Amino acid sequence: MAQPIAEIRAERRRLRALRLGLSRAERVAAEAAILASLRRLHVFRPGRRVAAYLAMPGEVSLAGAITEALESGTEIYVPQLASRRRGRMRFVRLRPDCPLRPNAAAFGILEPAASSGEWLPPRCLDVILVPLVGFDREGNRLGMGAGYYDRALRRRRDRDRAWRRPRLVGIAFGCQETARIEPSPWDVALDVIVTETAIVIPRRNAARRPQEDPA
Repeated sequence: MAQPIAEIRAERRRLRALRLGLSRAERVAAEAAILASLRRLHVFRPGRRVAAYLAMPGEVSLAGAITEALESGTEIYVPQLASRRRGRMRFVRLRPDCPLRPNAAAFGILEPAASSGEWLPPRCLDVILVPLVGFDREGNRLGMGAGYYDRALRRRRDRDRAWRRPRLVGIAFGCQETARIEPSPWDVALDVIVTETAIVIPRRNAARRPQEDPA
């Protein structure tokens, strides 16, 4: 999440308009290609703990991926708003029969009902699939601007550690790639970005091959 200056706000609007402008056929084909890439990266495995997200309008839908993951024995967690005032979220386990509701934030994203208390701190997750508004080839991201992911993943800011959990996989359409995003001190960079046309390994991680397991 870059600083909310006028240029960044304008870029968010531009990128959101681009993804909303995709036709249904383009979106369905792109989401199928993204799922195929997630398979290639071996994201979903029995016993693995993976955080996904329940898409808001315009975002890449992970509905098919979540269904496949649950069938494979992967534990799936999704964001739940913990404190709107403090801008905090947590990752709550998603089960097939889990009741959902719109969260209390302005975005109205679906989340497990408050009665679902089975949650994990990010350090206990293997992979987090992160929704993007925009991204660059360095692994920097533009989110919605509220900072929920950056706060939740603040322990991942130390880039000098050789082994880090969870691995962060950004999910976006190819049209959401943008020029260099200047990160803010609180930003958490991505390890991999998956679009319908590419598996992007940030330049700082260039030694890692795309076919490697991101976790």
